[in-house]
Amino acid sequence: MKTVSFCNQKGGVGKTTTTLAMVTGLVMRDFRVLAIDADPQMNLSYTSGITEGAEKNLYDVFRNAVPVQEAILHTKEGYDLIPGSLDLAAADMEFTQIGREYILKDQLSAVQGDYDFCIIDTPPSLGILTLNALTASDSMVIPMVTDAYSLQGLSHLSKVIGSVRRYSNRDLKVDGLLITHFNSRAGIDKDIREKIDQVADQLSTKLFRTVIRLSGIVKNTELNQGNLFRDYPREGLTKDYKKFIEEYLGEGEGNV
Repeated sequence: MKTVSFCNQKGGVGKTTTTLAMVTGLVMRDFRVLAIDADPQMNLSYTSGITEGAEKNLYDVFRNAVPVQEAILHTKEGYDLIPGSLDLAAADMEFTQIGREYILKDQLSAVQGDYDFCIIDTPPSLGILTLNALTASDSMVIPMVTDAYSLQGLSHLSKVIGSVRRYSNRDLKVDGLLITHFNSRAGIDKDIREKIDQVADQLSTKLFRTVIRLSGIVKNTELNQGNLFRDYPREGLTKDYKKFIEEYLGEGEGNV
């Protein structure tokens, strides 16, 4: 099982939308996929059809109240999900024991052979939940928008990745930076593009050639708990995510 975290401490970069597109896209290619909602806001859980708190969830897994297998739900879209919980909002204060960064990794070892991919949606913060996700992951994807604040956040994220590699997951790989919410009319400022490339070099990674355009259909999909690939197959956003998955799997060259 390859475990991949979608991570950026800055909110509003399309992290959950990208996670969900990745999950559903992989399922449509007949991969066995486990999704994990590590964000206390539970957006991934909601869009997956979990409109109320699940009886067993990631919070229960973290406190070792249930085996990880008992927290897994089957979704209508064909992937499995460990739903999030509002109780995770206090995770940094509650889980203070030695080795707390390994909780998720240790739990996932029980289902290692059951899936091809495990995709983790992380919260917009760099606390213990994100640290657990990165410690449990083989690699990560960083969704980002092209503004100065995103670049500033990437600098901090870079330091956290370095710490994770030193202390809890020396093999963590950054698969790449993915530009989201892209306005093709505005383009990418040359200075911003150069700085993105510099950050990619610092992280020993790349900028994905695919860019994900800004689109209003995201809200409709989330509200209706839908599937981009099924509900909006001809939309530009859907085509972008299809290209991203192809590029990620080594099948395509992106759209830039």
